[in-house]
Amino acid sequence: MCVTCGCSDDGETKIINLETDETEHHHTHTLPDGTVITHSHSHDTHIETPQIHAKIHNTTISLEQDILAKNNLLAAQNRGWFKGRNILALNLMSSPGAGKTTLLTQTINDLKHQLSISVIEGDQETANDAKKIKETGSKVIQINTGTGCHLDALMIKRGLQQLNPPLNSVVMIENVGNLVCPALFDLGEQAKVVILSVTEGEDKPLKYPHIFRASNIMILTKIDLLPYVDFDVQKCIDYAREINPQIQIFQVSATTGTGLEKWYAWLIENLKTCQH
Repeated sequence: MCVTCGCSDDGETKIINLETDETEHHHTHTLPDGTVITHSHSHDTHIETPQIHAKIHNTTISLEQDILAKNNLLAAQNRGWFKGRNILALNLMSSPGAGKTTLLTQTINDLKHQLSISVIEGDQETANDAKKIKETGSKVIQINTGTGCHLDALMIKRGLQQLNPPLNSVVMIENVGNLVCPALFDLGEQAKVVILSVTEGEDKPLKYPHIFRASNIMILTKIDLLPYVDFDVQKCIDYAREINPQIQIFQVSATTGTGLEKWYAWLIENLKTCQH
C-alpha cells in the first residue's frame, strides 16, 4: 500500500505498445529487508519468478519507506534523459472528462508539420485513448496502472524505453484522471499542465490547491460551452492565481480552435528553449 496516496504499491502495471500489440506486465514488491524488486513478463509468455512471490506473499511485514524519495530519484534520471535529447516533456493532469485527450489530439493534428509529438497515455484500464492518439499518426504508448491512481517516474522510465521518442521533440504525458495524487509525483517533466473545463466548478483551484500550486500552466478548456453553463471565468482565474500567482493561463476550445494559437506558441517557444 502506498503510504502517500493509499493506492497499491505492490501491484501490476501494464505497458501496451500499439505498434506491436505487445503487452508487458511489471510487478513491484518490497521484501522484508526493505529491498525493492521489480520483475516483468510479456503477455505471451507470462513468466513469473516463483522464488520472489513465495518470499513476499508468505510474509506479513510492516514497513515504512519514503515513496516520494524513491520516485524523485528516478524522476531526476528521466529529466536528465529528456535534457540529453532536447525533449520537452509535459505532464498533463486533470479530473476525468476535462478534455485532455481531445486537446491533445487536436494539438497533434494542428502541429504535426511543425513539431514531433509523442505520447505516454495513462489510464487505470483500456487503451481507448491511446487508440485515438494513434489515429493522429503520433507515436504512443499506453500505461495501465490497474488500481493505481497516478503515473510515477518508474512507469515513465519504462514507457520511454518502448516509446523511443526522437531527438528535439515533445513528449506529452497524459496522466490518470485525478486532481490529487498526480501532483505529488514528479515524472521528470519540464512542466506540469493542469487542465480544467468550464463544465466543472470555478472553485476547483480552491478545492484542489496542491495541483494548481504545483502546475506551471492552467488550460481552461471547453470555453465554447460558456453560454450554456454556470461558470465564472474571472473567479476561476482569480482563484488559480490566489493559489499560484505565477501560473500561466490559456483559455481554449479544442472544438472550435479558439485560443489554441497561444497554447501552440508556448509549446513551440519552450521546445526551442530545450534545444539551447
